[in-house]
Amino acid sequence: MREPLSETTAAEPGGEPSAEQVATQLASVVSRLLRRLRTTSSDSLLTPTQRSVLARLDQEGPATTAALARAEYVRPQSMRLTLGALESQGLVERAPDPADGRKSVMSITDVGRTTLGAVRAAKHNWLAEVIAAELDGAERRTVAEATALLDRLVER
Repeated sequence: MREPLSETTAAEPGGEPSAEQVATQLASVVSRLLRRLRTTSSDSLLTPTQRSVLARLDQEGPATTAALARAEYVRPQSMRLTLGALESQGLVERAPDPADGRKSVMSITDVGRTTLGAVRAAKHNWLAEVIAAELDGAERRTVAEATALLDRLVER
């Protein structure tokens, strides 16, 4: 369902929306899209934080609890709870830190990678299905062009 431009996001005189108006509407749509994508894989029994930590370990490799807490903007106590839940499910494993034997590092397991892949596939499949069902060829091209523009903005 498309939202028409509201009075607060209507085009300026001359027909062009302001950068402020586009930013407001884009932030709202992206936020709703992210919420919707999170709900597509609710059967995985992973919280958003758990999914984020698994993805970080998959992309960046093993890390300490403190490093993960800093990266995820949470307290180390909260990260310990998150990692404990992931470890109890066999999604991450603990090993001694090679640089400091008093610490341990967490890494994703093969089961964790499989679970993360299933979560990502559920999101991708939902999005591909809704794009196929709701958008015609011209609209898909427009979304593809907008995606390229958004990618350019994110890289700045």
